[in-house]
Amino acid sequence: MRVLLIKDVKNLGKAGEIKEVKDGYGQNFLINKGFAKLATPEVVAQWEEEQAAKAAALAAEIAKLESYKEKIEANELRIERERAPVGIRGSVTNTNIAEELKKQWDIDIDKKHINLKKAIKSEGLHSVDIKLGHGIHATLKVDVVGIE
Repeated sequence: MRVLLIKDVKNLGKAGEIKEVKDGYGQNFLINKGFAKLATPEVVAQWEEEQAAKAAALAAEIAKLESYKEKIEANELRIERERAPVGIRGSVTNTNIAEELKKQWDIDIDKKHINLKKAIKSEGLHSVDIKLGHGIHATLKVDVVGIE
């Protein structure tokens, strides 16, 4: 019996491989538990279409993240805070940076992906590392401006 593995199966193979197995093992275990499907030409063609669609979606997501990276690294994010006698009143945290990215540039990034070693408590230009996903990192320049 020829089966198309849907999930990785220990000691048999990885997802996407077509394997020749005994009828009982294939029918009673692999197909019944959802690890494989019977390898008909239609099933194999459908599997290849799904994999191509997943690859295209992944490529589109990576392209979107690359465009975010270019936009982030080409511009400075301006954040205004009230001046204090020394520095600024309060601080700028990764939550504030995520909100400003959404508001100013319409880039939605989770605050957990903004790597800020400690909160920004002074005016000036600061560099912040942002993990966009799929191994793509961007360096954001945050310009903290004190206002009266």
